[in-house]
Amino acid sequence: MTELTGAARRAAAFQRMREAHRTEMAEDYVELISDLIAANGEARLADLAVHVGVTHATAAKVVQRLQRAGLVQSRPYRSIFLTEEGEAVAVMSRERHQIVQAFLKVLGIDELTAEADAEGIEHHVSAQTLAAFARLTETLKGRIRQP
Repeated sequence: MTELTGAARRAAAFQRMREAHRTEMAEDYVELISDLIAANGEARLADLAVHVGVTHATAAKVVQRLQRAGLVQSRPYRSIFLTEEGEAVAVMSRERHQIVQAFLKVLGIDELTAEADAEGIEHHVSAQTLAAFARLTETLKGRIRQP
């Protein structure tokens, strides 16, 4: 394989960011659906809209996209269910979020800020960087005094 340089390297980085932006909404929604099912036994469209802070119509459009992508199953006036693929995406997204949040907290970032920042970072960090976050978090636990 050849090493990317100059414009090709930059273009590849921008392509990776575009891909992350394209998938982050789906990841956030399936993670939320999984959380709602765990907490309430079901995920309703009205609950999704409230938790994401969007209108019922906007949430419905996203759920339709998730159905077309094979991540959820839904029928009118019924709860929303994750497919096997949707559950796998939810688990992966939750794990990424937890790793980033734990890393930020071990650096001394307060809980609320770490949670909010992790929500964006989790979608844009590479697998290699995420693994480094996890290793460093374990190394730093106990070495850094938390405020």
